[in-house]
Amino acid sequence: MPLSGRRILLGVTGGIAAYKSAYLARRLIEAGADVRVVMTRAGTEFLGTATMAGITGQPVTTDFSVDGSSVSPHTDLARWADLIVIAPATTATIARLAVGLSDDVLVATVTASTAPIVVAPAMHTEMWEYPATQRNIARLTEDGVIVVGPASGDLAGGDVGSGRMEEPEVIVEVIVTTLSSSLSGVSVLVTAGGTREPIDPVRYIGNRSSGKMGHAIANEAAARGAKVTVVTTAGVELDRRIEVIRVETAQQMADAVATVAPDVAIMAAAVADFRPAQVSSGKLVRTDGPPDLELEPNPDILMTVSQRRVRPFLVGFAAESGSLERAAEKAVRKGVDLLVANDISQPGSGFATDTNQVTIISPDGTSEPWPMMPKTEVASRLWDLVERRLSTR
Repeated sequence: MPLSGRRILLGVTGGIAAYKSAYLARRLIEAGADVRVVMTRAGTEFLGTATMAGITGQPVTTDFSVDGSSVSPHTDLARWADLIVIAPATTATIARLAVGLSDDVLVATVTASTAPIVVAPAMHTEMWEYPATQRNIARLTEDGVIVVGPASGDLAGGDVGSGRMEEPEVIVEVIVTTLSSSLSGVSVLVTAGGTREPIDPVRYIGNRSSGKMGHAIANEAAARGAKVTVVTTAGVELDRRIEVIRVETAQQMADAVATVAPDVAIMAAAVADFRPAQVSSGKLVRTDGPPDLELEPNPDILMTVSQRRVRPFLVGFAAESGSLERAAEKAVRKGVDLLVANDISQPGSGFATDTNQVTIISPDGTSEPWPMMPKTEVASRLWDLVERRLSTR
């Protein structure tokens, strides 16, 4: 399904074309999307919230009311969404969007989001052709909003002309294209999982990393159209479009990474700093007593990539316990463009969890803490950030 796992926020405003929004929600769900709905108060006069809740299986947001699941519904939805589509988009909502007038929950959600925005205007011909409306549409387009339609055809009240909301099938096609091609032509390398450094044929030095974070990042990149190579120690299945190189040790990971020349490298693997200097060819016997393990350094894969002559946009990871001060120092020392740091001692933020709470650190010392969220959402927000940085290089 082309939108499998994608999170689509559907905004419904107060126009007669709102009846098409129910059909659009159904088409998005059939394409594999997880759909949630925000309706303006005027929108609820044309389409019932019960209808949209029944189609999506999720409650509909109509205002800023706080409930037990959210203390800030518009910012929570803004972070959740991979894409926001407003269909229909009335003249009034288009005007609010153009100037950032967040006096309703829908526009407030849009202004709090970094996700792509798709707008499907619907109004009478005269309203569509009104100079201020055309100025507002031009402003939205300049801001990167994707405007779909309007089409020409039958309008409310028996009128005929331009201003008809595009059909849901067309809007779905635009959404699929938007989400699948934002990284088209970009080659991506992701490392994932924890390395295992053998002591003997049975035992190893390792860590608890499951590879979930790195795999989520790789899957998100593939969904956005990137050509993705993953070097991983974990056996989890990945998006079929991803080239997977399975490794076990840090040296094997370093060797595999050396064969890839990406545009973007995200080094999420938990690489062992040291390995046994000598590996026993046979299983160590308990009765011989504790072995004397001499350790030697593993290659610094992140630093090696940072020092390449043709250097990719580089994102490093730092798993710390307690303070993140060392992570800030690491961002400078390793020469990364971004560093993703997390405190593994915090519940829900350690290895093998489905959630993560990270802080994004830049080499200039600035940092941005993100709230606890699913690793899939961390991956989505991280790629949003990387894409913005790439666009300014």
